[in-house]
Amino acid sequence: MDKLEAPIKGYTFGKAGTSPVTVQDLELLKATVLFTEADEEYLRMAGEVLTDQADAVINSWYELIGSHPHLLHYFSKNNLANLEYLTSVRKRFIQWIKDLCFRPLDQEWLNYQYEIGLRHHRIKKNKTDEIEAAPIVHYRYITAFIYPITTTIKPLLASKGHSPEQVEGMQQAWFKAVVLSAVLLTYPYIRAGEF
Repeated sequence: MDKLEAPIKGYTFGKAGTSPVTVQDLELLKATVLFTEADEEYLRMAGEVLTDQADAVINSWYELIGSHPHLLHYFSKNNLANLEYLTSVRKRFIQWIKDLCFRPLDQEWLNYQYEIGLRHHRIKKNKTDEIEAAPIVHYRYITAFIYPITTTIKPLLASKGHSPEQVEGMQQAWFKAVVLSAVLLTYPYIRAGEF
């Protein structure tokens, strides 16, 4: 469990408010994305592979963000990127990878996904790090970012000598887990009763 624990500013797993999404709702979402017990095992395997490559994962994501001004905008004020903000988010992003792979998908996990969603929405954006930057991450980029977050890790998953079938299993489990997380992050953006 020590893979999950790290003193990271703003990392409040286990202390977040209660998500309006229930465990029963999560089970239905898992069924919808075809997430199985085998995926749980592959996700843990992916976590073992990705944990020591987390910096490389985040570097690839930050390279994408940095090469697109419309994405870097969310870490910026007056068109100037806030490096302190990017550094803080980087640490939490690495922890998100570990949480996604190793934490049980239970009420605590749901609660923290909701907290992350609030931090992307104008409700809590910028408050955790007490900085000034764009006041909201627009919904469209949360869902669009599913693709790069999924595809960029495949070469890393293949770098530890696993069979092609294992790599594919890890990739598919990661993809499903990222979809689940992204869907949950969008809760604050949806009108009451429409989620």
